[in-house]
Amino acid sequence: MAVKRRVVLAGLGSIGQRHARLLRERSDVLLELFEPSADALRPLLEEAADLRVHSDFGQMLASSPDVVWIASPTRFHAAQAIASLRAGAHVFCEKPMSERPEDAAEVRRVAEASGRTLNTGFVLRFAPALIELRRLIREGQLGNLVHIHARVGTYVTLVNSKSRYQATNPGSLFFDYSHQPDLFYWLTGLVPLEVTVVGLSAGQLPHSSDPNVAVITYRYAESLLATLHLNYVQMPERHEYEIVGDQGWALLHFAEGRLLLGSREDGAVREAAFPHQRDDLFRAQQRAFFDALDGVSSPSTPPRDGEIAVSVCSATMDAWRTGKPVAIELPA
Repeated sequence: MAVKRRVVLAGLGSIGQRHARLLRERSDVLLELFEPSADALRPLLEEAADLRVHSDFGQMLASSPDVVWIASPTRFHAAQAIASLRAGAHVFCEKPMSERPEDAAEVRRVAEASGRTLNTGFVLRFAPALIELRRLIREGQLGNLVHIHARVGTYVTLVNSKSRYQATNPGSLFFDYSHQPDLFYWLTGLVPLEVTVVGLSAGQLPHSSDPNVAVITYRYAESLLATLHLNYVQMPERHEYEIVGDQGWALLHFAEGRLLLGSREDGAVREAAFPHQRDDLFRAQQRAFFDALDGVSSPSTPPRDGEIAVSVCSATMDAWRTGKPVAIELPA
């Protein structure tokens, strides 16, 4: 029987609980926990009282885990990733890698120097419909892209939040939904030059954030414009992607896995179905990470990709704060 890898999961918020549940399914993982909050630990330990719990992050690293799986609050991501890599552990870091481009750059440099695997948790890269959409774009079936649009409205994120940090962290909406800037890059291979933002807090709801509604525009060097609508208001959730090219267009209703394809050549609109279960996306992400550790594949989101997402989100935050366009600069 293959030796199990010691995986220490740091952080048991809503996403950490999901990672814990799915990592426990794997026969090749010996799961351990680092979580300072007894309240966060309690539900999981009631199900699995035999899980080893670490109370000190440094002492945990001194025990030489094979993998540190970081699902802690974003402000801890960079420091925990750097310390873990320097201790010789492979690192899976939930998105975003950090809130500051300079910290993300340091994480990347440490990862490259360590020889360890670092992967950022952009799970939407494993959605079958988005994989198909990427193939269509990369093969040129939509022609030259002229407009990309994404829309995510999801009050349920605030409802499910364990710590309610969105209420006290201005701009948390932009980093919570770093998925979309990452997808724009992953789908097209292009990094925007500049971002503008209009955002506000609106509505009378039990939970909110500042802003809870935002419209973001990305300008590219190519003849391409991208827009992103985010809100923490809509329920049920709305999640869509539209790609317009000069030879066709695609519209993805993500939750349903329903993809519409329009063709300029024959005027037809075709529909394809790509259903998915959310847990299956996370299972695929975990498989890909362990395949990378085994040398079967490369990381699904290598350090540079995670760094790009942080740079775009940071510029988005600055554009919202200043009310002015902000250039997107990538660290060397």
